[in-house]
Amino acid sequence: MKIFSVLITLLLPLHLLAQNKPSVNAAKDYTMAVAWQQHSGEYKALCFQAYNFARLSLDYRLKMADTSKRNCIVVDIDETVLDNSPFQGHEIKNGVSYDPKDWSDWTGRSAADTVPGALSFLNYARSRKVETYYITNREQSDYTATLKNLQRFGFPDADDAHLLVKTTTSDKEARRQKVLERYHILLLCGDNLSDFSNVFYREGKNTGEQVSKFSEEFGSHFIVLPNPMYGDWEKLLYRGEHLNESEKAKQRAEGLKGYY
Repeated sequence: MKIFSVLITLLLPLHLLAQNKPSVNAAKDYTMAVAWQQHSGEYKALCFQAYNFARLSLDYRLKMADTSKRNCIVVDIDETVLDNSPFQGHEIKNGVSYDPKDWSDWTGRSAADTVPGALSFLNYARSRKVETYYITNREQSDYTATLKNLQRFGFPDADDAHLLVKTTTSDKEARRQKVLERYHILLLCGDNLSDFSNVFYREGKNTGEQVSKFSEEFGSHFIVLPNPMYGDWEKLLYRGEHLNESEKAKQRAEGLKGYY
């Protein structure tokens, strides 16, 4: 009886720990998304397509631009100009979807590669005397390493004046408005609809309806990069608060549409 009690005492913490970790299947939900971004030609093609449209749109918008202010482009960083799929791959191999400590380790390495087409497009914008502002929800603690990563590839305007990280909120609107005080924003480039406007996720409106409403902005004013790995869209799938990864995986599966 004593031995049985000791075994129960030893096993109980492991049982509780298991409840807080995602199941293997939950982590593997993201495997196809990461593999697609890292290995498919379609991912690269879509990135090139986005930035080719951006170049055409920039030329057009420059012809129409008001000369009362300088011109700029606003870009997100993660999955817009820098590719973080190796971080996502690392998390999957370690059975988690996201660990803040791992993220800090990854960003601190300044090792992210460029998103296809991003550097070429932003250098073209510079040749047209259009500045680039980087508005990202990376933390202040990531600031130095992020600049180093951008400067490693020679991204234009990769300096203290043009990098705006998250301070008090992940809402980017205040930072966009700050740029608008001195510049005309000709284009916004991002992988998340929140990189363009708050109407898509932050104002309680129907996201699909808002996308349809602003359909003419996509490809002309809003340039969307592909990112199947994460984003605000995923939050719409979940019901309840403080869900663990296994519960999220269950709700993702339950939310899939079938044909009967």
